[in-house]
Amino acid sequence: MKIGELAQATGTKVETVRYYERIGLLPEAERTSGNYRSYTPAHLDQLNFIRHARRLGFDIADIRSLLDLADQPERDCAEVDRIASGHLQAVEDKIARLVLLQEELNRMIGQCRGGRVGNCRIIETLADHSLCRSDHAGG
Repeated sequence: MKIGELAQATGTKVETVRYYERIGLLPEAERTSGNYRSYTPAHLDQLNFIRHARRLGFDIADIRSLLDLADQPERDCAEVDRIASGHLQAVEDKIARLVLLQEELNRMIGQCRGGRVGNCRIIETLADHSLCRSDHAGG
């Protein structure tokens, strides 16, 4: 299949397919006599794998490692487990930070309902970090 067909079959932009090839995440396709890329079902399967992993939030380095491990079916899956567990921990940490952020925003908003900007508790809290209740580690 041609690059456009592969892209359409996987819901991927053509430029993304080219990018994955360029960085070695997807093997380069053979070229036809007309110099068109010719993709195989193996490319389709690998691109679907990559797309699913990206939707789950895995970064490129982890996807590269997972693809390498997938090519070694007899190998113990402890490394796959380690990668997935590390990603889960990162997601859980992010959720915890977002919950703290949500609580702080709710508290700030709850303290300021109407009035003038000069007396706004939201502006005051944003200007003076010591008024925040939590370390929301957002930046």
